[in-house]
Amino acid sequence: MMRRPRVIVADDHQMLADALKSVLEPRYEVVGRVGDGRALLEIATALQPDIVVLDIGMPHLNGFDAGRQLKRMLPTVKLIFMTMDEHPYLVGEAFRAGASAFLLKEAAATELTDAIDKVLNGGSYVTPRAAEGLAEISSRDPKDREHAPEPTPRQREVIQLLAEGNSMKQVAAELKITLRTVADHKYGIMERLQLKTNADLVQYAIEHGIISLRRTSLPHR
Repeated sequence: MMRRPRVIVADDHQMLADALKSVLEPRYEVVGRVGDGRALLEIATALQPDIVVLDIGMPHLNGFDAGRQLKRMLPTVKLIFMTMDEHPYLVGEAFRAGASAFLLKEAAATELTDAIDKVLNGGSYVTPRAAEGLAEISSRDPKDREHAPEPTPRQREVIQLLAEGNSMKQVAAELKITLRTVADHKYGIMERLQLKTNADLVQYAIEHGIISLRRTSLPHR
């Protein structure tokens, strides 16, 4: 009997994760379900998935940063990103993070199996409503991206946790670093990106897919 492709579903919406599992199980083997990016990284090596279907706006570690780390751990894994947000930036960012496919959640039930089939055969898939965003990103001058400040992976983790409403003390505990290190990251990021307020930091996190709009909360000082 031919082995079915192995799939992990990573989404913090339990009902959606259950629905996706129901859609997938007739054709694929769903070997794991998790609700945040850190949990995904913890189980992926042991489960050896062929496909990971992951939400962009997960808590603790967002889908983009989890996906980047996952591709370093498992270079052949195929990433299918899903989101409720239609910001054009997200399409390009998904593929820079190693995506093979990009779906809007509202279309996932009807498009997901087609997307998986295409990426397993070496192709890629972008939901039609998001394709214009990919074209927009692709048409921009590469020099614009080269000169834009880009936070390090650790800085992105700090931005996410702060933008989710955690205090700097809570961020330090989550990342197992000192409070001073968190403060250095926070204010260094804000100076480098020319952000003046905590609200600016949250807005940056939303626009760059580090958090989703539904997870925002002004970070504490």
